[in-house]
Amino acid sequence: MDSKIISRILVFVVIGGLIVSPAAAADEIIVSAAASLTNVMTEIRRSFEAMHPDIHVLCNFASSGSLVQQMANGAPVDVFASASSHHMDRAEVQGLIDSRTRRIFAFNELAVIVPSRSGVSVNRVSDLCATNFKKIVLGHPDSVPAGRYAKIFLDAHGMWHTLYDRLVYTNSVRQVLDYIRRAEADAGFVYVTDAAIAENSVRIVLDANKSLNISYPIAVTRMTKHRRPAVAFCEYVTGFQGQAILLAYGFRSPE
Repeated sequence: MDSKIISRILVFVVIGGLIVSPAAAADEIIVSAAASLTNVMTEIRRSFEAMHPDIHVLCNFASSGSLVQQMANGAPVDVFASASSHHMDRAEVQGLIDSRTRRIFAFNELAVIVPSRSGVSVNRVSDLCATNFKKIVLGHPDSVPAGRYAKIFLDAHGMWHTLYDRLVYTNSVRQVLDYIRRAEADAGFVYVTDAAIAENSVRIVLDANKSLNISYPIAVTRMTKHRRPAVAFCEYVTGFQGQAILLAYGFRSPE
C-alpha cells in the first residue's frame, strides 16, 4: 500500500479517536449511594451496564450525611441515592438535586444485632440495660440514617438517655456491622439487609422497626453534566430489573 495512503489512514484513526473519546467520557456517571446500598447497588450497576454498554457507572459509598456534604463541597456527582428522606431533603434544600427526578425506590427495616457467638436474648428494648450490653454501636445520628433511626426508636421507648453512656458512634452502618462481626461490641443497630449479608457472624435479637418509615429516595443531581445516562440509571433502579435485584437483597419495593 502506498505510504501516503497509510499516512492518511493513520491521521484519520487518530482524529477519529479524538472525536470519539469525549463522547465516551460523557457517558460515564458517578452514583453516590448510602453505605447500606453497597452490595445491592454494585449488583445493579453491573446489570445496568450489561444492558447499557455505552454507559459506565462509578459508585461512591458513604453515609448519606457525608454524601450530602461531599456534594455541597463540589464533588462531581450525577445520581444521589440516600438511605433516608431526611438527607435527601437536606440535599434538595441546598439545591443539590433535581427535585423533579426524586423517587422512593426501596424500604428497609432496622434491627438490633449481636455477635453470633453471644448467648444473650432481647425480648424488649429495656433488656439492653442489662450488664451484658456494655458497648452498643450505632451510626452517628447526625450523618448516618440508621443511627438517626436508632435514636428515634430509643427516644420513643424512653431509652436514649438511659443507654447514652454505652453508645458508641460510627461513620456508617457498615462500620456497625463490622464491630459486631468482630465481636468488638455487645450489640448494634443496623438494617436487616446489612444483617443478611453478614451470613452467620451476627444474629438479630430485636426488631427495631416500630413505626419507622425507612425509605430510600434517589434523584439526579443538579450539577450533572450527563443528564441522559443519569436519568436512565434512576429509571433502571425504579424499574422492573432494579426492583427485582433490590428484592433479592432483602429490600422492600415501594407500594
